[in-house]
Amino acid sequence: MSGCFHCGEPVPAGSRYALEIKGIVQPMCCPGCQAVAETILECGLASYYEHRTAPGTKGELVPAELAALTHYDLAEVQQDFVTDSATGSHKVREIQLTVEGLTCAACAWLIERHLGNLAGLHYINVNTTTHRARIKWDPDRLSLSDILKGFAKIGYRAYPFQTHQQEALYAKEVRSYMFRLALAGLGSMQVMMCAVALYMDLFISVEEEFMVYFKWISLLLSTPIMIYSAQPFYVGAWRSLKQGHLSMDVSVSLALIGAFVASMWATVFNTGEVYYDSITMFVFFLLLGRFLELRARRKASESSSNLARLVPIMATRLDEEGEHEVAAKTLQVGDRVRVLAGATLPADGIIRLGQASLNESMLTGEQLPLLKQAGDAVYAGTINTDAPLEIRVSHRIEESRLAQIMRLQDHALDDKPAIAQMADVLSRHFILVLLFIAAGVWTFWHFHQPEQAFWVTLAVLVATCPCALSLATPTALTSATARLTRAGILLRRGHVLDVLTRANRIVMDKTGTLTTGNISLTSTEALGNLDAARCLAIARALEAYSEHPIARAFRSNTAEDAVLLAASKVTPVIGHGIEGVIEGRHYRLGSARWLGISDAQETRADGLVIYLADEDRALARFLLTDTLRPDAKVLIQAFKTAGLKTTILTGDSSAQADEVARELGVDELVKGVTPDGKLAYLKEHEARGDISIMVGDGINDAPVLAGAHASFAMAGGTDLAKNSADAILLADDLSRLLDARALALRTRKIIKENFAWSIGYNLLVLPLAASGWLPPYVAAAGMSLSSLIVVTNSMRLNR
Repeated sequence: MSGCFHCGEPVPAGSRYALEIKGIVQPMCCPGCQAVAETILECGLASYYEHRTAPGTKGELVPAELAALTHYDLAEVQQDFVTDSATGSHKVREIQLTVEGLTCAACAWLIERHLGNLAGLHYINVNTTTHRARIKWDPDRLSLSDILKGFAKIGYRAYPFQTHQQEALYAKEVRSYMFRLALAGLGSMQVMMCAVALYMDLFISVEEEFMVYFKWISLLLSTPIMIYSAQPFYVGAWRSLKQGHLSMDVSVSLALIGAFVASMWATVFNTGEVYYDSITMFVFFLLLGRFLELRARRKASESSSNLARLVPIMATRLDEEGEHEVAAKTLQVGDRVRVLAGATLPADGIIRLGQASLNESMLTGEQLPLLKQAGDAVYAGTINTDAPLEIRVSHRIEESRLAQIMRLQDHALDDKPAIAQMADVLSRHFILVLLFIAAGVWTFWHFHQPEQAFWVTLAVLVATCPCALSLATPTALTSATARLTRAGILLRRGHVLDVLTRANRIVMDKTGTLTTGNISLTSTEALGNLDAARCLAIARALEAYSEHPIARAFRSNTAEDAVLLAASKVTPVIGHGIEGVIEGRHYRLGSARWLGISDAQETRADGLVIYLADEDRALARFLLTDTLRPDAKVLIQAFKTAGLKTTILTGDSSAQADEVARELGVDELVKGVTPDGKLAYLKEHEARGDISIMVGDGINDAPVLAGAHASFAMAGGTDLAKNSADAILLADDLSRLLDARALALRTRKIIKENFAWSIGYNLLVLPLAASGWLPPYVAAAGMSLSSLIVVTNSMRLNR
């Protein structure tokens, strides 16, 4: 039995693991050693085997970055971020990766195309908004380290997604862009000062030595900008060319390098024109656009998948030795956990002892707590409102219902319909045509006037550089975003404006969206010998120290001149109500069934009814409702007038949902649906060709908010809903959706104008530059002027 070439351990009989190293096929004992050896060879480190003094062990040190990759293949490492599933008889694993170095849609295209060729990779989707990649693969055919190496081969770094690492990555990128922007901004201002002196020679005579001096100063100031500030464009162009793909970075880099080399030639040999001012300003404005896009991506993805914010960090685990405080993520199936009143459940489970009312609004959207007792299922993230419980864990936190909602959200973000970015599509074809034209122009002039070939070709590249084309969409979206922010709408993804102009359906959650989401006391009706004010004072005294949502409704209804009573011996009766003694008399407040009131209606279409009684009779009836927002009806009617279909999509299955739908006059009501049911509803209508806008506020709305063509979250909504939505209403004012749609229509018009100007300008100057009538310095000025016109036109949206 031979030894493994890498680690020296015996190679099992019949082993199929081997690797050719320097022309010799060497045996390997396992796929792990083979993977490490392959990584060493592929990274040009084969000399490692020549200089080692003895075969290493499986834990032998290799270059740190290689060892780190192979560690990701260990099962104990993968258990925190890899999920297992099955497709037929095959195992499939799924992971979310953070990807460093993404700058645009072309990066995602490169990665998907390159890694898609790996044998055993079933699915890959790269999201440029969140800087994440979702991957499914067959672990029997492909290792995770091979996937990570695939990223590295084309210049990207990928590692399992973790919130703190994602935020650290964005902080690093922001710092990098800030340094590059600062250098480009300060440098370009100094270069412009020199350019003013150079341009003066067109009007008055300037001594030759001063002209040469200013050119050399401009060269010295421009060089660090070209080397450092413009680096992201060179990196993007190189990646594209390596994969045989043309991106806007290619033409940008060609124009920058061509203009800089020509300017440097003119400076060194004191002949021709210089374009340092155009170069540096070009770099500054393009970097500024990239930086603004980066900040938008950061807002779109920050903390959106952090479960720690939705469940408690610690949990109280019970065993034979007593109670122990442990990390919630360490709970295992079968563990017994105590949950005190007012606490949040740390895991999914079954109630073993006790009964309590649980607020499940984050899962269902319904604000009223539900009574749960022994044998009932309860879920992580829900809130125990009134009594201690002992539960037995049924699912680890990674497999909880809340985690499923999170995964639905992430999948929906991946599958979000891609709104066509006209700039990317146009520039991809435009750049290819431009390069062919530039090559043809150079060939023509090379045979007719060789001394002019370079300058004419440079004029073509500079004049037709798609700077204005690249600014057409982002500048309009930036201006519209600023305008919407002032109007109370935080736009987090630019495609929202496009969808608002094309949508034919608006889908809205009920509780917390069309209604205020807060239970309020609507009416008090006296039934006995006490007046309504006295009955309300008694009820308020009983609920004075309760944290139940119904209690808060009574307390918030207190007027300045209201009678204040004191209650003693107050006892909450789980699932029924509350009782206590006031001025020597026993009172109870709760459901009609508990109070023994016959022929009473506990639920009505317009709200929930509870009763107040003493030892003898019923004293009062209270109606509690979740009131409609005052602008809800106006909004629905406005959208219906605009031709959109209106739908209420709610987890509430009560008659109140029907009453809200009737009062608002919506086209369709779908009630009692789960989070995945909401997403399925949207996908069903999407398959029929509908373009939908979703408005919601709760955790249960997160998947459908992420999956809609465009989505809005209410200001008072949960963090998860806000992070899933494409836009956030900064105040709970539904009428601002109408303002957003009006601005969207203006934005589309401006973008079309920008494209028309950009393309028209290029078609105009191209023949002039190709024929030699347009000197390079005029082409550079025209390029800057074209970009300025686009930016100025876009800024009209900000007024």
